[in-house]
Amino acid sequence: MIERSRLSVRDLVGEAISGALQRPSRSVLTMLGTVLGIGAFVAILGLTATAGGQIDKRFTALAATEVTVEDVGADQITHEMSFPADASSRVRRIDGVVDGGVYWPVPLPDPTLTGAPGMPGDGAGLTLYAADPGALAAMRPTVETGRLPDAFHTSRRERVAVLGPTAARRLGISRLDSHPAIFINGTPYTVIGVINNLQRLPELLLGVVIPSTTALSAYGPPTDAPAKMLIETRLGAAKVVAEQVAVALRPEAPDRFKATAPPDPQALRGNVTGDLNALFLLLAAISLVIGAVGIANTTFVAVLERTGEIGLRRSLGARPQHIAAQFLAESAALGTLGGLIGTSLAVALVVGIAVANSWTAVLHPSTVLPAPLVGTLVGLLAGLYPAMRAARTEPVEALRR
Repeated sequence: MIERSRLSVRDLVGEAISGALQRPSRSVLTMLGTVLGIGAFVAILGLTATAGGQIDKRFTALAATEVTVEDVGADQITHEMSFPADASSRVRRIDGVVDGGVYWPVPLPDPTLTGAPGMPGDGAGLTLYAADPGALAAMRPTVETGRLPDAFHTSRRERVAVLGPTAARRLGISRLDSHPAIFINGTPYTVIGVINNLQRLPELLLGVVIPSTTALSAYGPPTDAPAKMLIETRLGAAKVVAEQVAVALRPEAPDRFKATAPPDPQALRGNVTGDLNALFLLLAAISLVIGAVGIANTTFVAVLERTGEIGLRRSLGARPQHIAAQFLAESAALGTLGGLIGTSLAVALVVGIAVANSWTAVLHPSTVLPAPLVGTLVGLLAGLYPAMRAARTEPVEALRR
């Protein structure tokens, strides 16, 4: 009895590698689509995870503890604010609130700000703001010299002012031991402090801040832009505070306020990267399809070119499944090699971009490790039809060609 021929795994791998190395230029071009597809897939997911990590990193505790309340119900005729006079003390009673207060740009279209009476205005472009002590505290200021207004100044409607660094420089205020004053439309205001940094609302550094009660008494309620309230909360309490603050301010008319809590960082990351993921993954899929077509075409051409070899193998005892396995192994080898090269290039790209931007590279093993196997699968699927075509080749017909 004649023993049936066998094809060992070792022989199969050797045949696949030798078949790919016989035509190196063609093999490289064939793998190009798979390299691009797998590389794009890994790079996109890696860069997305890395960028998402930066969003989480930059979403600091400072941003996560900030609640803004807008006055959406101010009287359109008298412009009377919806915020009550004791707004700051009301919000501080809410559990989780650290500090908070009301602020707004003072409604003076072109205020004349000078460092001395009767002098030409040297504060052109500076903005005048009103803020109560709670709002200033929530802004997290760094006081360069002097102090900030307190409850005493607010209750007595004192004409005092705090300057940002730009205003102090332009108005010639460098020291406060002589109790200097600035003049707003000719009215003197004693400068009690100069700030050089605000962790929140840094735009106020470009102007002059006076107590809210003083601004209401001298210039009336805000008309150009509605008043807002800035609230600093403890970490994790911002959402609950935002839900309760309107009722705490005006129990009879909470709809006159709109409270905005910081967005969830995970949702923010999803919104930022979701659309880009879909687009680039589609491009990666197209590249994989192109790679699969390239492998299928090359394997099919190899079948036609090696018809005589197929006939000789069949005549020497190779069974149809051996011929099919041989060509499947070659296409799988091309796909696997393309997947490995594409994955390596993508990992290098992600790490390089992260290093260039001083980021922390994020590469999930669930993304990187299976990537070469995807190349193998693409190669197997691409080589399926050519392998079946080769397996159906009759030895006699093949030897005649």
